[in-house]
Amino acid sequence: MNPTALAEALDTAAREARPLPGGGSGLTGTAEAYAVQEALVARRLARGERPIGVKLGFTSLAKMRQMGVADLIHGRLTDRMEIPDGGRYDVSGLIHPRIEPEVAFLLGAELAPGGDPAAAVAAVAPALEVIDSRYDGFRFSLPEVIADNTSAAGYALGPWTAPAALGGLRALANLGVLLELDGRTAETGSTAAILGDPLRALAAAARLAGPLPAGTVLLAGAATAAVPLPPGTHVRAVVARLGAVRLTTGEAA
Repeated sequence: MNPTALAEALDTAAREARPLPGGGSGLTGTAEAYAVQEALVARRLARGERPIGVKLGFTSLAKMRQMGVADLIHGRLTDRMEIPDGGRYDVSGLIHPRIEPEVAFLLGAELAPGGDPAAAVAAVAPALEVIDSRYDGFRFSLPEVIADNTSAAGYALGPWTAPAALGGLRALANLGVLLELDGRTAETGSTAAILGDPLRALAAAARLAGPLPAGTVLLAGAATAAVPLPPGTHVRAVVARLGAVRLTTGEAA
C-alpha cells in the first residue's frame, strides 16, 4: 500500500465525485490509515486551505450501529470545509452526502493529552456536519474511513456560548438535540450520545490528535444517526441551551 498513491486516489474521487470501491485499498491497520489521511490533508493544504480543527468519528452509539464499527477515530478540518450559519451549500459535487447534528468546542488555550479539557474551552456551539464517503455505497473498512479523513465534507457552526453562561461545561452532559429537514423532524437525540458526555470528546481528541493549539475547533461527534442530504433541502439543528444552526443545500447542477 502506497500512502501517497491512495491519498491521490481519494482526493481525485472527492474532487470529481467518482467513488472508489471499498474493501480494495489494501489497508490493514490504523497506523497506515492515518498516514494516508495525513497525505490526503496535505494535498488540500498545498492548494491553499488552512487547518482549522479536528473532528471525531463514531462517538455516538447510533452512528456506531449505523456504520457497523466500534472504534473512535479522528479527522482534520480545514477552513474551506466551513459553511456559514444559514448559508447555502452545493451538494452536487458530493457522492452521497449525509448530515448529522453535533456539538462544537472552541479552544481558548492549548489542550495537551492528559490536560484539563474544561480549562481549555473558550466556547461551545451547536453544529452540523456534512459527511460524504469517497467509497462506493458508503461501504468501507475502519482503516479506509480513517484514510478518507473520516468522511469529512463540510460543517456549519451556530452561535458560540461561553461555558460560564451555561454554568459550566457539565451542563452539556444531557441536552436535547433536534435535527430538522424542511421543517420536519428527521432525528432526535441527546448530547449524552456523544461518549456519554461531550466533554469526554475533548480528552479523546487530545489523546488521539493532540496537543491541540488555542483556536482549534473540535467537532465532538454526532448526537444522532446521519441522514441523507438531497439538494434543495433546508436543514436546522437545535441543541437545548445552545441554540440552532442552519444551512440550505443548493440545487444540483
